Amino acid sequence: MSLCPLCNGLRKIHVNCPECGSNLDDKGKFMDYADDYSAYMDIDILKENDGYPQSLQKGQCPHLMKCSECGHDEVVLVQE
Repeated sequence: MSLCPLCNGLRKIHVNCPECGSNLDDKGKFMDYADDYSAYMDIDILKENDGYPQSLQKGQCPHLMKCSECGHDEVVLVQE
């Protein structure tokens, strides 16, 4: 199992909003928004069904990023 530097507080990510140019805020793992219990499930099992077919094989952690200015959100794949 790989280690996500964002999930574990080892680094921060800076991504600009493509709509307004403001900084996007990291809202955590995309998979945590799937249902009430997904935050407690095995990460590798969740990655098999996260909608990003290569995330498990490539060691990527999908993070939800949201703009506090215009509301734009997108998923960014973070290398573990």
